[in-house]
Amino acid sequence: MSKKISILIVDDEESVRDSLYNWFIEDGYHVMTAEQAKMALTLLESEHFDIILADIKMPGMDGLEMLRRIKTIKPEAIVIIMTAFATVDTAVKALKDGAYDYVTKPFDPDDLTHLIRNATKQISLESENDSLKKKVITLENVEDIIGISEPMKDLLREVESVAQTNSSVIITGESGTGKELVARAIHSNSPRRFFPFVSVHCGALTESLLESELFGHEKGAFTGAMYNRKGRFEMADSGSIFLDEIATISSKMQVELLRVLESKTFVRVGGNKEISSDFRVICATNKDLKTMVEQGTFREDLYYRLNVVNIHIPPLRDRLADIPLLVDYFIKKYCMSMNKPPASIDPTALKRLLEFNYPGNIRELENMIERAIVVGDGKRITLRDLPMEKTIVNNSTESLDDFEKAFILQILQKYSWNISRTAKALKVDRVTLYHKIKKYDLKPAN
Repeated sequence: MSKKISILIVDDEESVRDSLYNWFIEDGYHVMTAEQAKMALTLLESEHFDIILADIKMPGMDGLEMLRRIKTIKPEAIVIIMTAFATVDTAVKALKDGAYDYVTKPFDPDDLTHLIRNATKQISLESENDSLKKKVITLENVEDIIGISEPMKDLLREVESVAQTNSSVIITGESGTGKELVARAIHSNSPRRFFPFVSVHCGALTESLLESELFGHEKGAFTGAMYNRKGRFEMADSGSIFLDEIATISSKMQVELLRVLESKTFVRVGGNKEISSDFRVICATNKDLKTMVEQGTFREDLYYRLNVVNIHIPPLRDRLADIPLLVDYFIKKYCMSMNKPPASIDPTALKRLLEFNYPGNIRELENMIERAIVVGDGKRITLRDLPMEKTIVNNSTESLDDFEKAFILQILQKYSWNISRTAKALKVDRVTLYHKIKKYDLKPAN
């Protein structure tokens, strides 16, 4: 190869780093070193390394954990594990997690040189294929963001641009449009991609639980706090934290969140030690935060702190060109998960799906396809497998609850109110079905 091969040596022992550094420099390689895994992952954000030699025993993050993180983002990376405590289990674990090979300390110079040369040959053989992959793949971890419509092309361009910054992001859009998928795509294509993506559903937690979830707590801070617990901000150090349904947090939590965003420090519940964390915040909401600011229910200073970049996800009704692709994706997904033969969709059924308004967006379409696979009798989804005539083509069906109520009623009628057969078709137990019947006050027709 004309390009000089670059090697990164990760070991907490200075003598090992120095000896390997001098060794490979003499052999004509470009070499850099790091004394711990976190430092190595930071280097990988800005530097390209063809081969990574990592010690398995290091303080903090060990070599196997670092290997897993690297392989998640860059599966083709050549990582060689070094250890002074080699066992069969260690070797199997390293190779299973994607290591190219492993070597034991003390090193045999000839064996290590031979191993690096073999790795170099593999790099040379795969370099053309790698360059082709780089031309084809512009974004990573966006396989679930499906679409060929112009709104989706614009969205992916925004994700690619925003990912390279460290700015706070608010993702807006109706429920069911896939806001967390977009947040994960931003993280996966950012310089923070080697570090955690931590998700918090703010709307699902009370104020006290959310405070403990975000900031952590000390043992004895409240009844049931039997041990110290890290909060999500602490877990997201060097990575990204995703705050879903940000509009639901209380006034008190808005004040706390603003302080944390400004200082990047916080104190665990029941503690007094200030903890620092370097995180990027990505939020999502289906509410109009600007209107909430005008109404005095959301702090203006917090809004502007969060809303550095705004990405809006279009509703499914504005991207009809994507529906056939989504239908095909969900059919394959649920046929595989239910161990059913491959299915297709009748053109009449697809036409009806294209005519629907989708108040629940992609989540609603996915539920419809899943249920069609469950109740369908053959390898082809037809109009009768979709809750169309009696439910979704209905101006009164404006919420997911309305949709669920109408759908359950239709399946109950289909099976003549046989609870066991209906529960099996809906993939729920009888108790859950009885609860839904009571919740929606469903009754057989006279």
